[in-house]
Amino acid sequence: MWIAPENRGAGRWVVPAIVLCAGAVVAGVLAADGRGGTGLVALAVLAGYAAALAYRRNEPALTISEGFGSGHRARAHLRAAAMTGDVVTGALVAAVVVQGLRGADIMPYAWLAALAGGTYVLSALAAARAL
Repeated sequence: MWIAPENRGAGRWVVPAIVLCAGAVVAGVLAADGRGGTGLVALAVLAGYAAALAYRRNEPALTISEGFGSGHRARAHLRAAAMTGDVVTGALVAAVVVQGLRGADIMPYAWLAALAGGTYVLSALAAARAL
């Protein structure tokens, strides 16, 4: 069976690997500063974000749900909703890193990031069953 070149390369693993490495660096910096617990929470948030990016690495396009109707407006709505979720999740992950490095409390952002990750996992499972 022929395998498309874009599916064979390691290029789709680069971003999740960078995010995971950034999590290890942030955790190391926080641990060196005596905040090992905060470092582990930051590492967990970044590892979860890397896992979400790795899960989506082979998505050529978004799936279209009949719940949004069909056609151009449905695709535009679905893309806008997905982009909104991506931006909010990225902002939460950034807030965990910045607040952790500043020495502030990261738990409110970590809980929101966990909520975003849990929602994504449940949505992905529900969408997989609908196919």
